[in-house]
Amino acid sequence: MQTFHWALVPLLFVLNASYGVSQGKPAAPPRTHAVTLGPGKSVPFTPPEADAANRREETVTVRVRALFVDTRQREWTMGEAHDVTDRSFVVRRALRINDRLPGEAADRWVWQPGPWLLVDRVTGRIAVVRLPDFDPVVSDVVWFRDFGAYCGVGGRGGLVAVVAQIGGRKAVAQKQIGSWPQANHFIPVCKAAVWERGPMRVTMQATGGEASTFAVVGTAAIVEEGDGGDEN
Repeated sequence: MQTFHWALVPLLFVLNASYGVSQGKPAAPPRTHAVTLGPGKSVPFTPPEADAANRREETVTVRVRALFVDTRQREWTMGEAHDVTDRSFVVRRALRINDRLPGEAADRWVWQPGPWLLVDRVTGRIAVVRLPDFDPVVSDVVWFRDFGAYCGVGGRGGLVAVVAQIGGRKAVAQKQIGSWPQANHFIPVCKAAVWERGPMRVTMQATGGEASTFAVVGTAAIVEEGDGGDEN
């Protein structure tokens, strides 16, 4: 017994020593970031569909806010942010685009709505949300959980109602609800989508058109024909 006891002690020492070498120093905790939206400021915005002769009269004011990660400004944003989880949110990017024509001497900077961004409060990572058939002019996304409902423009033309999920490669549900482009279309093109929690479903309609309701089951959605509620 004594021989076994003393033979075990060096073995344990060797194992402990090798374990310490393989482990090295304890891993440093991941760095956390401070993600904030700055105060809003008013900027002029001219809708892309504004008549060329009346662009000045049709110019309106919108509010934009700077998106900061730590103390560095990363983007300009517009509209309200939507919390997806307790650590991530989506917000729409605001683009400042040079509207100068070839041959013009001075730059003309204009504001336009851009894509949606997914922001991680812990890592500070910012990624563009890929939304099928999203159109900056037509699409006004209404979020619920990690799903977005909006009107879009199909790849072959046509106005489509779309339900998309963050991270999905294609739409959860899609249905053509009108023609596009339209010479004299309503503004907004579609009414705001209306979500319901239980059962989870969403109703969408083109302004002046019939409503369509989509029942969302897991990551799939079923169009409920004729269950659209108010059609006006």
